[in-house]
Amino acid sequence: MTTNSPRQTKQARHAKQAVVLAAGLGTRMRPLTLTRPKPLVEVAGITLLDHALDTLAAHGISHCAVNVHYLADQIETHLSKRGDMAFHISDERQALLDSGGGVAKAHGLLPEQNAPFFLLNADSFWRDRVTPSLATMDRAFDNTVDMLMLVARHGDAVGFDGKGDFFMDDSHRLTRRGNADHAPYVYAGALLIRPELFRNRPKVFSLNTLFDEAITKGRLAGVVLDGLWLHVGTPQAIGEAEIALAAFEQKRSA
Repeated sequence: MTTNSPRQTKQARHAKQAVVLAAGLGTRMRPLTLTRPKPLVEVAGITLLDHALDTLAAHGISHCAVNVHYLADQIETHLSKRGDMAFHISDERQALLDSGGGVAKAHGLLPEQNAPFFLLNADSFWRDRVTPSLATMDRAFDNTVDMLMLVARHGDAVGFDGKGDFFMDDSHRLTRRGNADHAPYVYAGALLIRPELFRNRPKVFSLNTLFDEAITKGRLAGVVLDGLWLHVGTPQAIGEAEIALAAFEQKRSA
C-alpha cells in the first residue's frame, strides 16, 4: 500500500535552515502590488510571507535567507519585526537571478553551508491536517534523494487551475507530466534540498534545471501534503483562499 511519504529512515533528521523566495514582481496581483510587494499581501489577516515563516518557525528553523527585489525595503522592515529566527537578506535589487540563481545566492548567506535546507515560495502556503509536512519531509529525507518535494493532490489545491505537474511511482519518485493530459500532483512550493546541487552553476538559472537532473537520476522524490494548499496569484484569489481556509479550519477543529 502506498503511503504519503518515502520510506522513513531510522535516524531522525532536523534541518535548521531555510531559504524563502520573495523577490517576485507580483504583476498578476496588481493593483495591490503597486504599493507593496506580493509577499506582504495579506490572506486571512496574515501576510503571505508570514504564512511561510510561521510554518518554518514552528519547525524550529533558526536561520532563514530571504531574497528581495521589488520594494525590497518593505520586506526588510517587515522581517526586522520578527524575532523568532535569524534573517539573512539576499539582495537582488540590481538584477533578478531566476529561481535557481536566487536560491544559490541566498543559501550562500546561511551559516551551515553543507547541511540540507528547506526552500519555500512566498506566493503560496498550506495548512496540515495533523502531522506537519516539514517534519514528514525531514524524516523521509535520506541518501537516495537529492531533493524532496512537497506536492498536493488536485483536490487539496485552491487557486490552481492547471493540468498538474508530476506523477509519482510506488517508491515516491517524481516524473513530469510531459505530454499527458493531466498529472495528479502539483508542486506545493516547498523543497528539502542538498546544498551541493547549487555548486558550479551559472549565476542565473532555473530550479527546473535541478528538477530535471534529479528526475533523470531517479533522485527527485515527493511527500504528499495531508492538508490544504493555497495558491494566491490574483486579488480575486484572496477571497477564495480565505473561504477555503476558514472551512478547512472549521472542519479540522470539529
